[in-house]
Amino acid sequence: MTDLLYSTEEDLLRSAVRDLLTDHCDTAAVLARTETGTPHDLTVWKSLAEGMGLAGLLVPEERGGQGASHREAAVVLEELGRAVAPVPYLTSAVVATEALLACDDSAEPLTRLASGRAVGALTVGLHHAPGAAFTAVRHEHGTLHGEVTAVADATAAEVLLVPADDGGLYAVDAADATVTPQVSLDLTRPVATVTLRAAPGRRVGAAEPAVRRALRAGAGLLAAEQLGVAEWSLTETVRHLKERKQFNRPVGGFQALKHRLAQLWLEVVQLRAASRAAADALATGHDTDVAVAVAQAYAAPVAVRAAEEALQLHGGIGMTWEHPVHLYLKRAKADSIAYGTAGAHREHVAALVDLPAP
Repeated sequence: MTDLLYSTEEDLLRSAVRDLLTDHCDTAAVLARTETGTPHDLTVWKSLAEGMGLAGLLVPEERGGQGASHREAAVVLEELGRAVAPVPYLTSAVVATEALLACDDSAEPLTRLASGRAVGALTVGLHHAPGAAFTAVRHEHGTLHGEVTAVADATAAEVLLVPADDGGLYAVDAADATVTPQVSLDLTRPVATVTLRAAPGRRVGAAEPAVRRALRAGAGLLAAEQLGVAEWSLTETVRHLKERKQFNRPVGGFQALKHRLAQLWLEVVQLRAASRAAADALATGHDTDVAVAVAQAYAAPVAVRAAEEALQLHGGIGMTWEHPVHLYLKRAKADSIAYGTAGAHREHVAALVDLPAP
């Protein structure tokens, strides 16, 4: 029987990550950084990736990593979601790393990513679901030509993993590409257009299985990040309603608000179960496609609703730029279309379990 409870090691990992983020990545600092034009906090990333060794969690020890599983990576992402941390963990330590793990000739770039010395980005649009068609650039005379839009965290990457039309996945030095920032709803996870003009690249493996594996892991562990967003939204809203008073009594004592919070709590608890099931399935390889699709079909609506409720129930202060709740709402909304929409994942579940629409 699958055990979805957190282990002692996972609880210790959560505590360590939360302590670091509390000290170096509080919401005031995140909000201030969004106004600087350099949204990525590379100091925090270095502490997580190199100092704590979290960039290589999914990489086997014999390949230079920590040899942990997706369950531990999910715990890290829960805390990063709770802090809306502007670090490229999901895109580099999960998606790009999973793509390289599926390749035969990826030792050098994988070692760089696992050690935290480099940030990687898979040049596939953030909106692509696992198994969906993706843009492949042109491979001609040993160089790459083309353009890919909506690539998450490309502005922070040193290594770009580029699918090409010859069926190969190529490792490209980001300095050999043109990375142009795009306007992004989520201020803490920017997207960019990657343009390649006769860019040299080294083939590391086959593109299709690598991209499919990477996007599946990204979708499954994105649910953990969405859980962190939802938990912060619920916790902060409860705290605010206990402190805010109207008619000389705490607002949280009003029955209508209690009902809204109770319903939201139930949804967050169910999201935790779906997220843990997806992480465990990725770790064990048991019913992975179904678990990931179920988690994503459920996670996006819950995270968005939790952030919307937080904004509404904070009242006037929730509508201000100075309060961080808008960062969580934007992250939740952007995540709701990342690696496939909830509707796309529901259709995938239906196909997987042979339950066609009427």
